[in-house]
Amino acid sequence: MQATAYTYDAETRTGSVLLDDGNPVPFDAPAFDAGGLRLLRPGQRVRIELDGDKVTLVTLQTF
Repeated sequence: MQATAYTYDAETRTGSVLLDDGNPVPFDAPAFDAGGLRLLRPGQRVRIELDGDKVTLVTLQTF
């Protein structure tokens, strides 16, 4: 699923993404670490995976 990075705290590696319907969904450090990212800027398009309503993966969206 695609989303847009909304917030990100580099110290805790947590943040939130905005789904395309505008709803924010938080993610925790394990979801960020699973994507292999080092940094995330608000506004970047990302791909996320959900398990129920919990984000399990955040990675950059590539075309």
